[in-house]
Amino acid sequence: MPNDLPTSQPAAPAPSNADPAQTSSPSSGLGKSPPGTGDEASSVGWFDWWHRIPLYLRILGGVVAGVLVGILLRQLDVWVSQWRDVGVSQSDAAVFLQGVRPLEWAIALAVPSKLLLRLLGALAPPLILLAVVQALMHAQIPRGSGVRLVSLLVLNTVVAILIGLAVANVVKPGKWREIPPAEEEELVAREDPVSQFLDNVPRSLLGPFTDNGKVISVILIALAFGIAVRRLPPDRLKMVSDLVDLGFQTMIIVLHWIIEVIPLAVFGIVASIIGTQGFDAFANLGMFVVAVLVALALQLAYYLLRIRFGSWVRPWDVLVGMRDALVMAFSTASSTATMPVTYACLREKVGLRERSASLGALVGANFNNDGTALYEAMAALFVAQLVGIELTIWQQVLVVLTSVAASVGAAGIPEAGIVTMTLVFNAVGLPIEYIPILLTIDWFLDRCRTAINVMGDVNVSCLLDGYERESPHKMTTTDRELQELA
Repeated sequence: MPNDLPTSQPAAPAPSNADPAQTSSPSSGLGKSPPGTGDEASSVGWFDWWHRIPLYLRILGGVVAGVLVGILLRQLDVWVSQWRDVGVSQSDAAVFLQGVRPLEWAIALAVPSKLLLRLLGALAPPLILLAVVQALMHAQIPRGSGVRLVSLLVLNTVVAILIGLAVANVVKPGKWREIPPAEEEELVAREDPVSQFLDNVPRSLLGPFTDNGKVISVILIALAFGIAVRRLPPDRLKMVSDLVDLGFQTMIIVLHWIIEVIPLAVFGIVASIIGTQGFDAFANLGMFVVAVLVALALQLAYYLLRIRFGSWVRPWDVLVGMRDALVMAFSTASSTATMPVTYACLREKVGLRERSASLGALVGANFNNDGTALYEAMAALFVAQLVGIELTIWQQVLVVLTSVAASVGAAGIPEAGIVTMTLVFNAVGLPIEYIPILLTIDWFLDRCRTAINVMGDVNVSCLLDGYERESPHKMTTTDRELQELA
């Protein structure tokens, strides 16, 4: 999930033949800038400096500032309570104390996170629709490989989600510390399987894009449109493809604007929680990080076992050959940006056939988001444990289905885990108000699950390559370019 937000263009340099007196003397009238130019330049410079800071560092800054403000508000509330208990005789001090309400201030700081959730909830359905349709239109799957590729992708994703749910049910990271429950109406989770199934079948074409839309309904519509568009004549397909690409790129621009609010939302939710509840909720969050890392490690072990017994490649050779792609995936938090390096490493360092490498790394990367699906399933169970909801077996099955559906086509969406999580939570009736808490650690887990997403692509490529290695061939110009890239 790339965080490469657009930055301002640097100011043009002064002409080389400019008079030094006009550029260096602040006291002369010739050297003065036009009205407003200085403020405008400083504003542009501030935004340019802000965008140069990586998003994860801005989020960390928001966490630190939120902790400090939360502690200050909590301590201020203690002091104000003590002063009120002692009794203040002076009228001015009494009036002052009546206006000092730290807990109300702390609650108000949660407003940016609520704004973020509303914006993500509005953007998620059309964004997922366009992402899936775009992925289906551009996917080039050779005849005879489609069924095997889809079966491998679905199996890997389902196994990842099951591993995540198993670890979350055993470790129970949301129950390590008791925290005050949410409002009663938020804790009512739907239990009727038939009703939930019918709710996920779209009643109208635009119904899934309303406030109560279902992610499975969005995916069903996207699959229908994506498959139907592929049957159009080439000239009409090109026109529809351009429109979908334009719509998707526009939605990504809007998403980048929303991502800009994330550090502010993190600051507000951290300060609000610490100011009103203390650090208990974050103790559970630390256990959640440990549980996710354990689940991702188990998913990696599953990949390596499948490679060992399902292909000619040896697991250690895969880890050594793919280390550049894995490091890039962790550092960029984007499987899409890592895609060329993944393909190059599979061809030149692991030694897979061109067809297998392209299917797994290029085609499969658009649909294979095992790490993201695992994380979303665990996040849903974590929040359910945190607020005291006991999810039934059917509801956990629904988490599996919605996580699989939400992960389809999410590779090209920045911060895809956050975008689709609102839909997964809504599917089982979980309060989305707890999602901003996860933003405090999402910047780290996002990098970890992106590396697992890349390993999922590698796993699919190796399994498609079979049990026999490709015979040596004469190097082509393309092979030499790939070798240099690798």
